[in-house]
Amino acid sequence: MSLVVESARPGGAKAPPYIGEAKAPPYIGEAVAPPYRAATRIAFRFCFLYFGLYVLTTQMLGGIIVIPGDWNMPELETLPPLKNLITWTAAHVFRVPTPLVITGSGSGDKTFDWIAAFCLLVMCTLGTAIWSAIDRKRDTYATAHKWFRVFLRFALGSTMLSYGMVKAIPLQMPAPPLTRLLEPFGNFSPMGVLWYSIGASHAYERFAGGMELLAAVLLFIPRTTTLGALVLLADSVQIFTLNMTYDVPVKLFSFHLILMALVLLAPESRRLLNVLVLNRPAPPSSQPPLVHGMHARKLLLGAQLAFAGYLIIIFVLSSRQSWVTYGGGAPRPALYGIWDVEKMSINGIERSPLVTDYDRWRRVVVHAPTFISFQRMDESFATYPAKTDVDHHTIVLTRQSDPSWKTQFTFQRPYPDHLILDGTMDGRRVRMDLQRFDHTKMPLLTRGFNWIQEYPFNR
Repeated sequence: MSLVVESARPGGAKAPPYIGEAKAPPYIGEAVAPPYRAATRIAFRFCFLYFGLYVLTTQMLGGIIVIPGDWNMPELETLPPLKNLITWTAAHVFRVPTPLVITGSGSGDKTFDWIAAFCLLVMCTLGTAIWSAIDRKRDTYATAHKWFRVFLRFALGSTMLSYGMVKAIPLQMPAPPLTRLLEPFGNFSPMGVLWYSIGASHAYERFAGGMELLAAVLLFIPRTTTLGALVLLADSVQIFTLNMTYDVPVKLFSFHLILMALVLLAPESRRLLNVLVLNRPAPPSSQPPLVHGMHARKLLLGAQLAFAGYLIIIFVLSSRQSWVTYGGGAPRPALYGIWDVEKMSINGIERSPLVTDYDRWRRVVVHAPTFISFQRMDESFATYPAKTDVDHHTIVLTRQSDPSWKTQFTFQRPYPDHLILDGTMDGRRVRMDLQRFDHTKMPLLTRGFNWIQEYPFNR
């Protein structure tokens, strides 16, 4: 049975009837997805394949799959079969000598990484061509696109959360260690200049980390995705620029962050253009809801926020633990400090402080509980793994390059700023009288912040 609803119009005219058996209108606020253009369909297929596989095969997957404890999600590109494909391509296509550096490097711009990106690009280009050939009649990917956006939101959000947290709790760029305070500026690499200049200002490092955390939180909330993508884009451009200009080996990865931010912003590009450039009114976002029904939407929103909260808690706890374990909050060693070698004798013969004497130490630097550095007269350093026993007043040194090598010093500390080391090294009897150098009076550590400066303090 049909239901006909009529309404009066001015002048007695009647409105056209609305037939109850007709197709129901969409949900309020829900836009009907228009057909994609051919170029848009191809672009979506490629982005879906390329960035989806990039997240799943690189370090970004570990940011999403976070399990408390010491277990870390391995990068799938370093495991078979992708590892075999990449190494084969390196050897037979690019003629690169193998084996490649794969793990234990800390660099994101290894030959392996560039060839992995090339392989991914080739595979996804072929995949896009095949997908386009077998799916020619489909005119929209609205459902796949909205879930792909969720995937990208959390992949990017978790990545920015991890990077932002180790800046908000200053771990990524630590304060300059004692050995760095003694090195000539010209010995620093461009990356070292960037790392320790930021590390020297925890306020700026926390600000940079706060902006990355802001992007993460905004990306985790569906309603603020566009704003989060804009903040992410600004963060990523800044990171990429620093990586390019200071030769930081994360150029490839940071460039991908820019691209993925643009992918998130692409559906809103016309609205952003109207508001930011053309000074025109912009309609509401046309992004469809993930599910229908108010109850289902609330449940899905709650699930997303709960997962985001879980990630935030895990990263906060992990970063906090790292801070007190090996970061700036870790306990300092008992002999912490820079110690000037006032007197040094080898086999009972006192060595004058000549810059040409390679065997004569200039300073002893104790920065970490497990390492001790000796600075030679030519300002070069020799660093040894060390184990200090305060109760027995002994220091045992070893060499990473020679596990069989070992030497032991006994130490006396007549008063806090005076230290005496006595032992045998490389078959020679060595004795040193050390005086603590007060590094805390260096301008880098004492200058601080000043609102008023009559003249620039630029040294």
